[in-house]
Amino acid sequence: MVEQDWLSERFAEHQGRLHAVAYRMLGSPGEAEDAVQEAWLRVSRADTGQVENPAGWLTTIVARVCLNMLEARRARREESAGALPPEPAGPHASTHPTGQADPEDEALLADSVGVALMVVLDTLTPAERLAFVLHDVFAVSFGEIGAIIDRSPVAARQLASRARRRVQGAADASDAARSAKREIVAAFLAASRSGDFAALLELLDPDAVAVEVRGAHAVAAFFAGRAQAARLALVDGVPAAVWSHRGRPKAVFAFTVSDGKITRIAIDTDPDRLRDLDIVLLHAGDKERR
Repeated sequence: MVEQDWLSERFAEHQGRLHAVAYRMLGSPGEAEDAVQEAWLRVSRADTGQVENPAGWLTTIVARVCLNMLEARRARREESAGALPPEPAGPHASTHPTGQADPEDEALLADSVGVALMVVLDTLTPAERLAFVLHDVFAVSFGEIGAIIDRSPVAARQLASRARRRVQGAADASDAARSAKREIVAAFLAASRSGDFAALLELLDPDAVAVEVRGAHAVAAFFAGRAQAARLALVDGVPAAVWSHRGRPKAVFAFTVSDGKITRIAIDTDPDRLRDLDIVLLHAGDKERR
């Protein structure tokens, strides 16, 4: 009973971190919860006599559960789509002369792993995803990672490096897309405030849609002179516009952009949905920071 109480206390103490690891690994809150519950079942049956580092031990267990789930997910995809081609061999990781990866680069990459990059993580092999997430996001050593995936520390480092290059490429592309979209949204708000009908037309796709209004001319007429209080913002990391009243967001304008033109403007005024959004108000000249 004493041992079981100790296990329950240690698991409760680290449960937040375990859930964070599982979510980063699996990309689904529901699957993350399933993984943590499965980890607890394994923990409750384990011999803890040799456990010296409970946090590391628990992280290893939940990581192995997640690895099994990722491999099962990949197998289902292969069965439905046919066998995947072999993974391309990647070059060795770039390191400092000390042999360690640049911690500043790793910190920047870790910050970039948000909702948008979950799609990129889904393109990695289970071992690559585990190595990248555990090392770059949660600072787990390559020795510990290698033990989880039955590889050497060097092999674990190479897997993380391969994943890191893919994530970095996706992050760069995402930054470029956000930057271009931010400029378009800022220009639209400026033209709307000033009532510059011609400028609005230039920004809108001929078949643009906003609420029930269709066509560039109708959308431009609807917004001309009407965005005085709307502010440029990042909404869940995506450029958008927000109208607030007494410091509270009351409406979010989401823009769909294709080939440099605005094709759709959606307006959300639902208080419950707005409350759950991550909103950062910007000035038109603000630079995005990670």
